[in-house]
Amino acid sequence: MAAAVIYWSGTGNTEAMAKAVAEGAGVEAVTVSEFSGDVAEYDALALGCPAMGAEELEESEFEPFFAGIEGKISGKKIAIFGSYDWGDGEWMRLWADRVKAAGAEVVGGEGLIANNTPDDDALAKCKALGEQVK
Repeated sequence: MAAAVIYWSGTGNTEAMAKAVAEGAGVEAVTVSEFSGDVAEYDALALGCPAMGAEELEESEFEPFFAGIEGKISGKKIAIFGSYDWGDGEWMRLWADRVKAAGAEVVGGEGLIANNTPDDDALAKCKALGEQVK
């Protein structure tokens, strides 16, 4: 099964999560700006983006990327994750709803979130999430 870990991070928190997910999946994590592949070539994706603004996906790089692949993820296993500083995780629930509406399976529940810098427990959960997409 081919998998990819693709993320956007502003402070490094979601990057740390992505690296742990990638370790679990046995692949390299790549930033959304570095990803040049075709999501159609993958059976599973792990996508990471922190909460921004009023609990939204990052709007200049990640949201356009996700909107561009939304129509191509039907039937795929998708893990979603990210860090936040405020709120209650609404952006992750909304994102999970979008993934499901696109016909993909959200693995690992409704998405994995970590408040600010992920601690050892959060990183262990990220690694376990990665194991679900390999």
